[in-house]
Parts: sequence; C-alpha cells; structure tokens
Amino acid sequence: MARASQDDSSSKRHFHWTKKIGTENDEVPTFKSSSNSIKEDKKENARSHAALLTPKKKLPAVAVARLRSVLSAFGKNRSNLPLGLGPRVVGTLFGYRRGHVHFAFQRDPNSTPAFLIELATPISVLVREMASGLVRIALECDKEKEEEKNKAVRLLEEPIWRTYCNGKKCGFATRRECGPKEWKVLKAVEPISMGAGVLPGIAGDPGADGELMYMRAKFERIVGSRDSEAFYMMNPDSNGAPELSIYLLRV
Repeated sequence: MARASQDDSSSKRHFHWTKKIGTENDEVPTFKSSSNSIKEDKKENARSHAALLTPKKKLPAVAVARLRSVLSAFGKNRSNLPLGLGPRVVGTLFGYRRGHVHFAFQRDPNSTPAFLIELATPISVLVREMASGLVRIALECDKEKEEEKNKAVRLLEEPIWRTYCNGKKCGFATRRECGPKEWKVLKAVEPISMGAGVLPGIAGDPGADGELMYMRAKFERIVGSRDSEAFYMMNPDSNGAPELSIYLLRV
C-alpha cells in the first residue's frame, strides 16, 4: 500500500487527473486537455516549421553558384569518367609486335583508365629489356611556368613525357584518351589478374599488324609529391624485387 501511494503521488505530479461523472468511488484517469494548450502547441509547431524553412542568413551569390555547379556535376552520368587511383592499381602493357607500347593504369579491372600513354618505344624492344632483367621506365615532363601555375594540372594529366628506359633515352610518350580500340583490349584482359600473352588483332584497326602482345599485373603506387609518383609491379614472390617500375617526374 505504501508503494501504491508513492506511485499515485508520482503520477499526480506528471499528469492532470479528472473525475469521471458518475459515482464518487470510481475514478478513471484521463489526460487533461484545454483549448489554450492546443493553441500554444499549434503556435509552437508553426514557429518550428518557419525556422526550418527560413534560413537565418542568405548565402552569397558566389556560394550559391558554386553549390549549383557541384550539384549539377554530381547529377550527370559519371560512368565514363576516370576515377582517382589508390595505393594499389592495375597496370596493363600492350601493343602490336611492330607497334608502340601502350601503358594503362586503372583503379580496378573494369574502370576507365586514369592514366593511358603511348610510348615511342617498340614493344619488341621493351620485351627484350624485360627478358634481360629489371626494367626501370622514367617519364619526365616540365613544370608549369609561373603564369601557368594557377591551372594546377595533375601529374597524371600531363600530355607529353620524355621517356627513359634503364637510363637510355627512348623518345617521347603521349597521353591518350581511352578509345574503342584501347577499351576492347582492356576488356579482353579484364579477367586476368596477372600474366602475359598475345591476343588476335582487333578487327577494323588500321594499325593492326599481327598479334597484340600484353602484360598485366598489379602495381603499388607511391606518391612522393604533386610532382612525383612511382609504380612498382607487385611480384607474387614476396622476396623478389619488382621486375618493372615506372616513375613519373615533373622537373
């Protein structure tokens, strides 16, 4: 009974009780409501909705324009846009036996290449170099001039590169967009995680000359600065040194 009286007093502190019209002994708890409290609740809700809909400060016109541009960019179809590269990338080297070397770096096997270049070096020469041992390819480009620094071109977006293979100059390399021919090659080797081989020439390709050679592997990407990056081929043998390394330098 003492506990019941404590509960009853506690309830009276938190709720308003009214007696049911009828017998004095029968008491039924009901919530007390009044027109004034309902009006106050409605006013409070109206003020809350107005605060949510009305901003406290008006955004500057420049900020609004930037926000709109960002939203429009995210709303577009980005399936064909190259994604940024992470610490592990997929590298594919390919080219016809008498043609030039193409090299592509992808974030994953089915993504558009974030970096695709064509070297002036014939692929047969590169194959001989790799057969003899380790291969180091250095790609160099010039830093932007003072008046061009505001452009902020990413290292992977540089168009022209000087090429060196194991210390010997090998002409220039040119950045390429991934067209239908290059995409067919990458799709053909997509199931291959690591390996080398040959593919039949692409039908309708005017530059096709016999079989197309390829080598595919995973690379570790090391970013030194905005002007230097390195890609090391990941050897399945943890004790072995990388057979192929590619260095990008802006000097």
